[in-house]
This record gives sequence, C-alpha cells and structure tokens, in this order.
Amino acid sequence: MTPSTQVSANISLEEFLKSPETKPASEYINGHIYQKPMPQGKHSIIQTRLFTNINAVGEPQQKALALTELRCTFEGRSFVPDIAVFEWSRIPTDESGEIANKFNSYPDWTIEILSPDQYPNRVINKIIFCINQGTKLGWFIDPNDKSIMIFQPHQLPAVKYDTDILPVLDVFLDWKITAADVFNLLKIK
Repeated sequence: MTPSTQVSANISLEEFLKSPETKPASEYINGHIYQKPMPQGKHSIIQTRLFTNINAVGEPQQKALALTELRCTFEGRSFVPDIAVFEWSRIPTDESGEIANKFNSYPDWTIEILSPDQYPNRVINKIIFCINQGTKLGWFIDPNDKSIMIFQPHQLPAVKYDTDILPVLDVFLDWKITAADVFNLLKIK
C-alpha cells in the first residue's frame, strides 16, 4: 500500500462529508482527500490498549472519554485521529442526552500512532493544526523508534523515551504514564 494515498482533489468539505465512509478512513485537508493506511499489528495493539487505559482512568469519574477512529470536523478540515480524547464537559450529545454521532470540534487530546505506510510530517501537521485550533495535548507515537513526540500550545515539541513521564490532560490529576508504559503495550504476555 502507498503512504496516506491522496484520493481526490478540489472538492468541498460538504461534498466530502456526504460521500460514503471508506475503510480505512479518509481525511479532508485543504481541499484534498487522503486515505489513511490500514493499521498493522503494532499500531493496532497500541491504539486498542492505550484507548482502554485512558478510559479506565477517565470514564468512571466522568473526567474524559477516549474514542478510536472518530471523525472530528472543524475549521474546514475533517480528521480521524487514531485516538481522540474529549474532556467530559465537551462530549457532544444529542437531544436524548446520548453521545452525538457527529463531532464538529477538535479533541482535547489527539493521539496519532505512526504506521509504516504514513508520511510522518503529514501526521505531525494534523497534530499541529489541532493544537492551533484549541487541542490541549498531542502525542505522536513512533513504535519503531520507541519515542513519543509531545505537542502542547505555545511550546516547542518534546520527544520522550523510556522512563520519561508523559504529559496528560489536567483532568487526570493523579495518572502517571511513561513512554516505556506505552511501548510495553506491544508485549504479548
């Protein structure tokens, strides 16, 4: 498979949102549609286990909710982060009080896991765009390098390894997680 394949060019966001969803998901960036690569083993297990860990800490006390492969449409773009985390008060609901189907806002925390068939700078650019629109925290996880690049508003990116403690949303007051904890998710025990 080719990296993050450009599928189409020069259509409107409205036209894109009316088109059928693709597998894997497609994203709309500056009038272009890019199909994400199919996740492979390392990507998939980090995504699944990290999402589970975040929700184990965030959901019981209604601090935050992590969702995988959720379409987030805002400021003329439509992204599908690997994991989108919303603080509880920002989770959109419908008239029945149930979670909404459409999320027309940036996530509070966006997490992207680099796949072998992705362009790193294109993924990093998505995180930077989110940070510039209001996202509080971005993680760019590179399973091959065993590093996590951290993005926060008004700060230069920082790269974390091994026992470095990773920043999390402020609502997770007592939760500590290291880069090693994230990469230990790769192990089959």
